[in-house]
Amino acid sequence: MTAETETKTEAPATGSCCSPSGSCHDTSAVAQVGAVTTVYQVSGMTCGHCEGAVAGEVSEIPGVTSVKAVASTGQVTVVSEAPLDVEAVRAAVDEAGYELVGQV
Repeated sequence: MTAETETKTEAPATGSCCSPSGSCHDTSAVAQVGAVTTVYQVSGMTCGHCEGAVAGEVSEIPGVTSVKAVASTGQVTVVSEAPLDVEAVRAAVDEAGYELVGQV
């Protein structure tokens, strides 16, 4: 079983139990117009708590609209309004207690 944690900084919509929007389809994979998606490799994540810690810190970076961390692969996918400074991402990952290895 793979644990995944996704954090979004935008306010959730209200809806049914299927999804926040009320749809029975997950639309989180839909590309945002003008958004930049970057995948980072992070070492040390082993569980859902780790994913949440990394996603929580990275989501605090200005301009970040969503973060998805996957412990089993060590990958953290970040969607932002513009390209992020890698040192800001590194600092956020460090603050969470993990190490940014680089971009995928």
